[in-house]
Amino acid sequence: MILIWIVSAIGILIVLFVIELLLVALLPGFEVPPQTLEKTPKSSGEVPITSSPGRKDVQFFINGTALSAWLYLPEQRPGPFPCIIMGHGLGGTKDAGLEPYAIRFKEAGFAVFVFDYRYFGESEGTPRHLIWIPSQLEDWSAALTYVRGLTEIDPARIALWGTSLSGGHVIVTAALDQGIRCVSAQCPGMDGEAFALESFKRMGIVHSLRMVMHGQRDLVRSWLGLSPHKVPIVGKPGTIALMNTPDAYDAFTRLMPEGYVNEACARIIIRGDKYRPIKYARHIRCPVLLQICDYDTRVSLKSLEETAKILGTLAEVKHYPIGHFDIYTGSGFEDGVQDQIGFFRKHLS
Repeated sequence: MILIWIVSAIGILIVLFVIELLLVALLPGFEVPPQTLEKTPKSSGEVPITSSPGRKDVQFFINGTALSAWLYLPEQRPGPFPCIIMGHGLGGTKDAGLEPYAIRFKEAGFAVFVFDYRYFGESEGTPRHLIWIPSQLEDWSAALTYVRGLTEIDPARIALWGTSLSGGHVIVTAALDQGIRCVSAQCPGMDGEAFALESFKRMGIVHSLRMVMHGQRDLVRSWLGLSPHKVPIVGKPGTIALMNTPDAYDAFTRLMPEGYVNEACARIIIRGDKYRPIKYARHIRCPVLLQICDYDTRVSLKSLEETAKILGTLAEVKHYPIGHFDIYTGSGFEDGVQDQIGFFRKHLS
């Protein structure tokens, strides 16, 4: 009798959950006000985002979908060159502050390959602005395959550079591909589960539940073949957005290019916590530069220290007394990029 009661109760809960998902997916009233990025003049301390004369526009493909990339080759010296492959973090595109890094790396004698993920920037793919981690990891693998086939590149000397969300991507990619020479992980997201718990404590139960419902709405609508439900990538504190910490909006706005569309499919809200690159760290066999921003509110700092312990002697850990977004501009950029160049010179020569 007790067993029958338990089974019945479980069945009722499942039915109620399915009804909740359908109501969230189909009912009106979930629209989120857009938050257009309000660009302001850049301060003298910021790194200018300019076009390099030595940059080539290239494309590579995944199942017929074209991905856009920039290829930088050192000048006045013959190849094949060691190459650094770069991809941005959450919602970022290659024209959102990555070129200053690429130019510095090129000037230091490295080839650089910077790409846009599917669904973002100049790459193809629908729905637009879908942050889907399995797809992004496939994009990294496809970028590797493409770069290794270029005559200008030495396939035995390839490094990966990632930041924030993609800082976790490069750890996973290097764990699965033992041919990577070294990895630079800048303020990397290593444990989505730990960060989700920290975010829950910071935002509170009401805001967290609202966020989950937006994620549910988009995911279920994708299952039903309906149009995606989108939320701002960055927003003012207290608003519905993937990033809404006090330091996020202004810093993200300065980093993004003119015309950037500040929205993403909301399903990443209930998928990001399942992503735990830290679980792959034990499979790494190459050196890793782990750059930690000590006042970072966008990643779990505890998970970064745990990652360093797992990597052991393979980890070169650098600390910076700054926040998550401060490493992209000004003195934070200068300190970080100098450490990266030194690391690449050591391991790609």
